[in-house]
Amino acid sequence: MIVIDWLAFVQVFIAAFISAAIVVSAYAFGLRLLVRAGRAPVVAPAEFTDAITVISEKEARRAEKAAAKAAKRSPLTEGQKRIALVGAYASFGVAAAAVLGGLLLILFNH
Repeated sequence: MIVIDWLAFVQVFIAAFISAAIVVSAYAFGLRLLVRAGRAPVVAPAEFTDAITVISEKEARRAEKAAAKAAKRSPLTEGQKRIALVGAYASFGVAAAAVLGGLLLILFNH
């Protein structure tokens, strides 16, 4: 006869839900601060199969130009941009620490 410990199941579900919310929120907040700091991430196009549409070189240059233009129009002072950049890196660190902590729990807490 199989017996399921429902309390343990609920505990794991809640822990997974909270940790996922922390990782996603910290990463999104970090990206937002990175953009406010004037360093919008622009990803170069890559070659994929036909299943994925790839942007052209012209579209990539246009996106880089728009990001540079938006960075110039930022109402923040240089000090505020620096603080936003440090906050972005701190948020990415929180997200990475949460992922690393979860991996360490999985690997060494059995």
